[in-house]
Amino acid sequence: MDGNRRWAKKRLLPAALGHASGAKRVRTIVESCIRYNIEHLSLFAFSTENWRRPPEEVSVLMNLFASYLQKEVDEMEINGVCLKVVGDKSKFSDELQALILRAEQQTQHNTKINLRVAANYGGRWDFVQAAKSWQRSNPSLSIDQLTEAELAPFLSTADAPEMDLLIRTGGESRVSNFMLWQAAYAELFFIDTLWPDFSAKQFNEALEWFTQRDRRFGSAAPF
Repeated sequence: MDGNRRWAKKRLLPAALGHASGAKRVRTIVESCIRYNIEHLSLFAFSTENWRRPPEEVSVLMNLFASYLQKEVDEMEINGVCLKVVGDKSKFSDELQALILRAEQQTQHNTKINLRVAANYGGRWDFVQAAKSWQRSNPSLSIDQLTEAELAPFLSTADAPEMDLLIRTGGESRVSNFMLWQAAYAELFFIDTLWPDFSAKQFNEALEWFTQRDRRFGSAAPF
């Protein structure tokens, strides 16, 4: 979900208002997913690298995240959204961690859509924490015995299918350390639109584009 700060800058507004506008856009896309019977949606909200931003901006993002959890959790429960936050949550304040836990527990039995919010998340971090978790669970085994199949259950998204479609807004053409394992064979859709302006119509266009892709997963194209 890229482009919040640039959206605000274009309008001579503080970055905080750009992030707030971006947060409002989340509901639009979640509602679209429910309408199209899409069962899994992952949103990149805050990366491990985002801590490098100015402290005041990081504080705004943390407060916005807390506010979102407080305001939206009841609606998520009503609308069948199962919320899961993936990432290193230990770096967040005790208050924010408590809000995350409450929201996850309150929505855990919902089945319309699984919404994963990646916060303090990085694909490389996910690899490392998965390898460490595997080793803790298999202390008698050598790292040489670790296979892809054995590592996968320790990833932060172990309960999710592999990614089909990765959408990046904001005009950048890179994945920026987002779910590197999970996106190994994802179709990549890049769009110039800044996230606060990303509409349900554009989301539908991305889905239409996806349906036209020839997905061979490494196999040869048919003659």
